[in-house]
Amino acid sequence: MSIKIEPSANSGTGVCSNGQPLSLADLVETLNAQTDAPSLKQLYNWLENARISEDELEPYLGFKDRTYWRHLVCRNKAVEMLVLCWKPGQRTVIHDHNGSCGAVLVQQGVVWETTFHFDEQHGLRYNSVSEYQPGAVTGADVPDIHQLGNPDVSEQNLVTIHIYSPPLGVLHTYKPGSAQIEMYTPEEPDAVTGV
Repeated sequence: MSIKIEPSANSGTGVCSNGQPLSLADLVETLNAQTDAPSLKQLYNWLENARISEDELEPYLGFKDRTYWRHLVCRNKAVEMLVLCWKPGQRTVIHDHNGSCGAVLVQQGVVWETTFHFDEQHGLRYNSVSEYQPGAVTGADVPDIHQLGNPDVSEQNLVTIHIYSPPLGVLHTYKPGSAQIEMYTPEEPDAVTGV
């Protein structure tokens, strides 16, 4: 299940300790400076305090017909940031992050997140569903199991910003009602240079 972290005192204003919101360039600089994997709480804090313009995101925008598109913004051994672009009806497989935590900022559109729990006797079971609007931050800690997607009924594209700590590797995937856990390696995201 996704955890809910209490917003920081400044989360409503997007103001950081220096009084300024984080632009995409500021966020990249902050992430590139990390030498140890940051906590989920820290990922939330960065995304709650980010105010990323459409112009900054433009190099990372692109949509595919069959599946959502993953665009790499930055990565080091401690953390990575991706921009995901989703058409209506596109969603992830049901998965956990296999040792990584992750936070997601809804930049544009609507995210539906379904959470699950797993036990060896009954397999994967539904837990809850949540809807997130632009500006909302959600996340998954270890060992949360979830599925993210852009609902068909949204009739709009979705853009989300993801930070993972440490960077994603092989994920565990699940099927409802099954006790079988499979391994899945996401395709390497498209990299964009210049940020």
